[in-house]
Amino acid sequence: MRASHAGRIMLVAVPSALAASLLMGGVAEGAVPVSFAVSGSQFQIGASKLEGTGFSQYAGVAKDTEGKEHPVAIANIKSATLSDLCQSVVTETPLGKVGVLIKAGGGGSPASASDLQIGMTGLKGDAAFGNIRIGVDASTVNTAAKGSAGDFAQDSGSISITNLQQTAWSTQASVFTLTGMSMQLTDGSKGCF
Repeated sequence: MRASHAGRIMLVAVPSALAASLLMGGVAEGAVPVSFAVSGSQFQIGASKLEGTGFSQYAGVAKDTEGKEHPVAIANIKSATLSDLCQSVVTETPLGKVGVLIKAGGGGSPASASDLQIGMTGLKGDAAFGNIRIGVDASTVNTAAKGSAGDFAQDSGSISITNLQQTAWSTQASVFTLTGMSMQLTDGSKGCF
């Protein structure tokens, strides 16, 4: 199933460069090579710096287990490093809010990911793109994962984002290395940003 054209235009207007995460997986029906249902919670991803090669971005849809569709911007990065990576998620439980906070990639040893794909709804940061192409057909982007023919997309040979703040439904990667990882449970009041 394809997202509406209005949704596609709105989502691709945001230059998307992403970061990474451990929890939850990615969907985006018809546009993602692997399909699985997202949880009912979005999560935050932060990093002081993301550096990547082989980037593309286009619009898609993430579905949860109840079949509800969530419009997302799908971003792909062939190879990425993330300095001072943070991921946080908050879940409602019968005992109240419970949060999970994961940190990695500090002290000059960044986290890394291969074939990274993120289904996101928001992104902030200072971004620079090398050899960017805006307005390409989503089925012809320079990454292995591609969107639907006729859809608007952008791609670039490299991407760099400082002070990354991202909200996402899903993240997946073929390899994810979290150097110096730490995880803690919180009362849900502490996030990445």
